[in-house]
Amino acid sequence: MSRQTSSSLLFAIAIVLAVGAAVTALPYSASTISDLGYYTLCPFAPWSTLALLLLAGVSWVVRRYIDAQPA
Repeated sequence: MSRQTSSSLLFAIAIVLAVGAAVTALPYSASTISDLGYYTLCPFAPWSTLALLLLAGVSWVVRRYIDAQPA
């Protein structure tokens, strides 16, 4: 896999994870209340939100590392 392909793939993964993190905290009519105190799309919010943001950050850091390597 080329460097450009790897970088693009990691960028796409970071974006998807960040969007997923935002979606987990959206209000939703669920059967259980999250730790945030309201009904959310994901009952594990904010922990799932933080985990997804952490994974997005790791993906971003690895992408930056790949881009910084000399050709």
